[in-house]
Amino acid sequence: MTPTNATPQSLDENEITLGTGMGPLRFGATMDEVRALMGEPEEIEESEDDDEFEHQAWNYLEEGYSLYFDREDDFRLSCIETDHPGMRLYGENIHGKTPDEIQALMSRHGHEASETEKMDTGEMRISYEKEMIDLYFDDNELQFVNFGVFISEDLDVQWPA
Repeated sequence: MTPTNATPQSLDENEITLGTGMGPLRFGATMDEVRALMGEPEEIEESEDDDEFEHQAWNYLEEGYSLYFDREDDFRLSCIETDHPGMRLYGENIHGKTPDEIQALMSRHGHEASETEKMDTGEMRISYEKEMIDLYFDDNELQFVNFGVFISEDLDVQWPA
């Protein structure tokens, strides 16, 4: 039974909703809530001792998702990385799109890229800092995205309502 105050979920499990999550996965979910929704991850990675943020990454390799839980946020879901070929943003399938196509999509929705970087390995990253999303391209095609819960200018986490 869905609580009466629940936000309606996207009908598409691969629809990215900036600041909120992806499909039924919502930022702020506990590990138990994610486990109930997704099952056991195929792999759990612990952060290294010298990492700035202590976290766990739950990898669902077959589905193409990595889910991040930060200790600082009481191990609630705070970031998702996906290379799922069906990933969608604003109702459009984005996997394989060019940087220009992605920038045009984001621009149509009022977002301006804050940074573009060519990586040492040849890939390219376009970041939208305010929207908390990084998009990674290889051979001019979107390969994967990493996106997280919104953070205020005061660096407070803005959990979805």
